[in-house]
Amino acid sequence: QVQLVESGGGLVQPGGSLRLSCVASGFTFTSFRMNWYRQAPGKERELVASIVSAGDRTDYADTVKGRFTISRDDAKNTVYLQMNNLKSEDTAVYYCNAYYKGWGPPTQYWGQGTQVTVSS
Repeated sequence: QVQLVESGGGLVQPGGSLRLSCVASGFTFTSFRMNWYRQAPGKERELVASIVSAGDRTDYADTVKGRFTISRDDAKNTVYLQMNNLKSEDTAVYYCNAYYKGWGPPTQYWGQGTQVTVSS
């Protein structure tokens, strides 16, 4: 069955770094755009970073541009989010998302989320 399993979250001090990983299985990873979303308490889920299926284009929310880097390793069916210079406002549950849009309605899958807490 389809699975997206995130890891790498935790507690980090402001200015620190974390790398999130998301291992995919049960679908054709190379056909999907991969995204990282986050949701802070009391806020809506927001798109943080995105990488196209070919891996040659990435997009970032303005709030993380220059600090976060998304990448993918198709040989490992894994997408990463390198987060540097973390700030308290980056505290949230981070979700991996796989998205495919062909001729029909879009197909997407979600991971269970991993908590990132930035605090001194």
